[in-house]
Amino acid sequence: MSSSTRATSGTDARRRGWWARVTESIESRLWPVPFTIVVLAVLLGIVMPQLDIAVDESLPDTVDSLVFNGGAETARTVLSSIAGSLITVTSLTFSLTVVALQLASSQASPRVLRLFARDRQVHWTLAAFLGTFAYSLTVLRSVRSDTEQIPEFVPRIAVTLAFVLTLVSVCTLVFFLAHLAAQLRVETMLKDIHAETDRTIDRVSARNRAASAAREPGIRPDEMHVTKSTSSGFITSHDHARLVEIASEHGLVIEERARVGANIVAGMPLSAWWDVEPQPNRGSERRAGERQAEIDEAIRAAYGVGYERTAAEDIDYGVQQILDIGLRALSPGVNDPTTAVHALGHLSAITTRIVDMPAFPRVLTGDDGSPRVVTIAPGAAEQVDAALSPMRHYGAEHPAVAARFVQAVDEIATLSTDAAVRAALTRQLDALAAQIGPGSGSDPASTERGLSAIAAVRARHGL
Repeated sequence: MSSSTRATSGTDARRRGWWARVTESIESRLWPVPFTIVVLAVLLGIVMPQLDIAVDESLPDTVDSLVFNGGAETARTVLSSIAGSLITVTSLTFSLTVVALQLASSQASPRVLRLFARDRQVHWTLAAFLGTFAYSLTVLRSVRSDTEQIPEFVPRIAVTLAFVLTLVSVCTLVFFLAHLAAQLRVETMLKDIHAETDRTIDRVSARNRAASAAREPGIRPDEMHVTKSTSSGFITSHDHARLVEIASEHGLVIEERARVGANIVAGMPLSAWWDVEPQPNRGSERRAGERQAEIDEAIRAAYGVGYERTAAEDIDYGVQQILDIGLRALSPGVNDPTTAVHALGHLSAITTRIVDMPAFPRVLTGDDGSPRVVTIAPGAAEQVDAALSPMRHYGAEHPAVAARFVQAVDEIATLSTDAAVRAALTRQLDALAAQIGPGSGSDPASTERGLSAIAAVRARHGL
């Protein structure tokens, strides 16, 4: 890949990452879409009566027979009924939704609630209800009864539109309830998490392919300047391209100390850096301190720190959500091994994609070809262990889960030839054999079947 092509790919990957973070931030909040629709509904409620004034007298007979033909009092009654019923339905529907989500979080995982907060149908249902409510109230203020000073005015087209919007809201409610019933199924949650993780893998893979690799820095000083975090939370993003720019601008090498998904406490290291190019005589320790503070601030700005993990750049977050569902299903209070089996299927599919991703370079280069950023990223074997070890540890006593675990090892071994991955899979089979082997207290028939399956996978892949 030429340098210009790599630069273009890197810019595109950086733009996609930025857009993913922005959309994640917006979509995970309930208010932006409903708020926008309410504002538009108020504006529509102001404009429609003016349209009525302009065209009401010239309406064709066929159209005139379809629009509202009642008087001012009837119009007020209709609009008041629409506004009151819509706000009541909104409150009731979303109260029931909150109860349903509480049940879902207790049965699956509290982290899956983010899926519901991002659900577009939830956003648009709330927008339809509140938009119709706001529109009806706005139109209501323009209805006038006949008095000695002013003639009666009934915005017939506007009232008719309010009626149509009410029918749309009713249909939206029906589809929302059907959608909610589907979303509360654990299979749907697993599917949505899997799809979201696949999108994250695609973004991260594009970034990895576009990155410019370099050799390891030749000399590491004994003392480095450490850039510390000024806030606590989860690292939700890091801009490697910006770190390369900072290092090139100041003649540094920056070494990462924390990666996306990690929980960091204020005062703990984000990165370390040292000079690799001669610095001009700055004349005083004060100016040197100002330079250090400037670099530290720029490095901190390249990291995003939030109160919760997000899927914008964090592949491990999707794996963790599926693990949460599978492990909770194996708890004594739930005791649902079938859900754990389904979770293992998704973990297997995601893990095969993760280990097949292009590896992110250990060292990133600047435009001059010099090493600029030393990265930190989990290896393929670490990813396998993180995805499989918890399910093996808690699920080995369930024959169906143990059998699906062996199948997952078989699938990953079939689709990956990486030596580190195969070594990790061997360790997983060794550990499972020890857990279900003689003396473990497992059912003898299940133990025999499990050990036979392990032996067959070993023989098939040389593990």
